[in-house]
This record gives sequence, C-alpha cells and structure tokens, in this order.
Amino acid sequence: MEKQPLLKIEQVSKYFPGVQALDSVDFEVYSGEILGFLGENGAGKSTLIKILSGIHLKNEGTIWFDGQQINPQTPHESQKLGISTIHQELALVPYLTVAENIFLNREPRHILGLVDFKRMNREAEALLRDLGADISGHKLIQDLNVAAQQMVEIAKAISYNARLILMDEPTSALSSKEVTALFALMQRLKERNVSVVFVSHRLDEIRQIVDRVIIMRDGRRVGALPIAEATEQKIIRMMVGRDVGLFPKEEANIGPPVLELRNLAAQNGTKGINLTVRKGEIVGLAGLVGAGRTELARLICGVDSLAEGKILIDEKHVKIKSPTDAVRYGIGWVPEDRKLHGLILGMDVQENATMAILHRISNILGAINGKEAKEISAHYVEALSIVTPGLHQTVRNLSGGNQQKVVLAKWLSTKPKLLIMDEPTRGIDIGAKAEVHGLMSRLAQQGMGILMISSEMPEIIGMSDRVIVMCQGRITGEFARGDFNQEEIMRCATQFLTVDGETMAEAEAMDTLEEN
Repeated sequence: MEKQPLLKIEQVSKYFPGVQALDSVDFEVYSGEILGFLGENGAGKSTLIKILSGIHLKNEGTIWFDGQQINPQTPHESQKLGISTIHQELALVPYLTVAENIFLNREPRHILGLVDFKRMNREAEALLRDLGADISGHKLIQDLNVAAQQMVEIAKAISYNARLILMDEPTSALSSKEVTALFALMQRLKERNVSVVFVSHRLDEIRQIVDRVIIMRDGRRVGALPIAEATEQKIIRMMVGRDVGLFPKEEANIGPPVLELRNLAAQNGTKGINLTVRKGEIVGLAGLVGAGRTELARLICGVDSLAEGKILIDEKHVKIKSPTDAVRYGIGWVPEDRKLHGLILGMDVQENATMAILHRISNILGAINGKEAKEISAHYVEALSIVTPGLHQTVRNLSGGNQQKVVLAKWLSTKPKLLIMDEPTRGIDIGAKAEVHGLMSRLAQQGMGILMISSEMPEIIGMSDRVIVMCQGRITGEFARGDFNQEEIMRCATQFLTVDGETMAEAEAMDTLEEN
C-alpha cells in the first residue's frame, strides 16, 4: 500500500496586487520526514509557509493535512490543526519574559485560575535545555541577543506538540553550536514521527539534515530531489536557472591604508585592537558569536564611545563621536540587522537609498531636491539590479536580497572610502549572494577598502585578501590569502584567554572547536 503524505499541496496559487507569488504549486510532506525547501528570495517559499500558517489565504488550490482538506484562516487555527511555525521575522513580545512568550495565551494555571509562574518557568527552561540553550525563563526578551531570541522562538513552536513544524530560516542568527543543537532536536522530532519543513539558504545545512529537497523558482515548483542526488551545483542551477559562481573574488591593486586602528579599547568589551584596511583590500573579520566583531564596527562608526586608542583615516588621526562623523570621514556601514538598523521599512526605495546624503541633496532650508534624489536612487537601482516595481515601492514589500541591495545603495551613495559590511549575505538567496560578492570585488578594484564581518567560513575564505580573527574582544590571529586554513582560523576563534584574572581552560577551548 502506498504511503500517504501527512501534508499534500495541490495546485495552490496566490496573487498579490501586480504579483503572482505562487503559480499552481504541488508538493507533499510525509510523516517523520525533514523536507528542505529551497529557492531564491521571491521564489514563493515564505508565501507558502504563511498560507500553511494561516497568515495568508490561498486564491486557488487544495491543501490536505492528515487526510482532511484544510484552509486555515488564522495562525491559531493552524496551530490547533497541528501545524507550528518558526517565522523568519521573530514574533516575540520584548517586554515579557522568556517563559511568558513561550506560553503566551496558554499559561499553566493553579486550581484557582491564577498563572502558575513557577511551573511555566520550569517548563520553558526544560524546552530550552532540550535545544541546548541555557536561558532563564525569567529573562526579558529585550535583554537577549538575536541568537537567544531565535532559540526562544524555536522552543515556543516546539511547545505546541505539533505534527508538522515549518522552519523559515531558523539558523540565520545561530552559532555553529546552536545549529548543531537544533539539528539534533530535529532528528529527535523525526524519530517521534514529527515532520519538518526546513527553509534555508545555506546549502551545507540542507545537505546535512534533510531527506529530500523541493526547489522553487518564480512562484513555481521546478524540482524535487532525494538528498543523495542533490549536488550543490544541481541545486543552484535549478534555483536560479543558470550556473552561478559563489565567490567571484577578483584581484585588486592593494594601496595605502584607508583605515588604521591603534590600541582601540572600549566599555563594550573591545580590548587593544590594532588593525589596518588598505585601499582595494577586503579584510575578513572572523570569530564566533560574541567575539566582539560587531562591537568593533560600532566603535569605528561612532555608535559606541572609545575609552582609549586612535582611529586613522588616510593616515590622519580623526575623532569619530557619532555616525554623522563617520559618514563625513568616508565610512559606510551595512549593519548585521538590515531591518532594524539599515532601513526604514515603511519608507520607499528612493527615501531609503538617499537617507544618508540628505545634507547633500537639500537646500539651505532643508527642502530635498526631488529630481536629484530620483536620479541618484534610479542609478543605484540599475547598478545593483534591485528588483522593484518602482522607486516608490515600500521596502518592506521587497525580498530580503533586494532590501540588502537598498542598504548598499544607501551607503554607496555617500561615496565611502571604507565600507564595513556586517554579515552582508545573511538571509539572502544564492543568486543575491553571488551578486553581493561580485559587487564587493568590483568596489575593491575601484579602490574602496572593505571590512567584512561574516560567520560563514566559506565566505570569509572565498572573499578576503586577509583574515583577522577575534575572540572575546581581542584579535587572536591574522592570515594572508595564501595561508588561509579553516582549522587554524577556528583555533584562533576559540583560543583560550585570561579574562578578569580567570583562565579559560585549553580543553574547554578545544571542545568548542570540535563542536563548531
């Protein structure tokens, strides 16, 4: 007898104004299966997830779940059916505790109807321990970093005891250790006959954990492969319709220093940083989550204050006390979280692309020169191949890759000497990654210095002229392009240090290395 799928999608279509997001999509998920769901941004993956989650309503087609035809109208209805979702955009209440978020609207209660906070905290912490996360149930969400918030979101989804869990980019903000814990949990769910749909742009993760892949392009399903047949090049070709070079690093002429840091230290944990970025050079900044890489970027850009040390631009000592100062000295910063720190989501492409140069395109009374703003933003839309219906499209409605290009347009419009790129390809698809990498190479060839912070080792090794490694706020290693060694880079990233008089044991550091 043929095995019946737990979930079956038949000819599902979805239309938005001016856009057909899904076009007659078919696929199925079997009980106890981990299904990889792949495609470029805008391919329709998240739209399908939202239809199954009860956020969007399909326009056409049929959905079957456990043998019954369903059409969830709300997220609550989807959860009641046994479908739980971990969305790419975290849905947590910042002013509530970890436990309150996990059990929101279904808090365990005493016999008199009062919330049993002790039990709620205990059960929340047990769920997080099962994920390998040591997070207190009493902690406020706003006091957690992005990776910890992601683990809380995952614990919340698992707490519903769902039969199908939809994971939309769940690893985008997780460390290697946390990804390993999540994959171990996914395997345990599989053993309990729970199914998982796993959306990720990281092909190494897909090949590591899934049983089968479904590939989407332009709102259509273009293929399905058992993981044993899903080579990287085959997946990429199906996703983008062409062969793509992932790390198109081109040689550039390395010039004099554009940025020099001398003995930088600050309250944010940065200690004794000495670093140089030269014109035409891409310097990769490697390290584990919490190593201090983003904190260093914040110092350079004037977001945080220096306690000691000097910053030199073009070999001249400068004082950067605010982001405005950084822009004036020719520094651009593509931040780690584009939606929180890089864009104003409710504004349009033109407004975001020209936001950092308003002083340049405004008259003495502050009135913006609309013609100039339009010309500049149109230039970067074309130069960066930003896919948008027009300059006045709200950036919230663009795909992740195109949002990232708008952030790049904003900073390139300032004509920077130095561009700091913090996780420049996080959460964007393979095609967009290749475009961003190609742009970085071209900018370096034009003489721009680039400081690239990345948690993806292939990106660090593939795109850097030099790699600087950080651990616990300090630089612990430096490698020239001809000497890159992944094991040695990771060893430096976990190097034992003396912190506040206490030494982290070498054995502990090696354990961390092995886990990553």
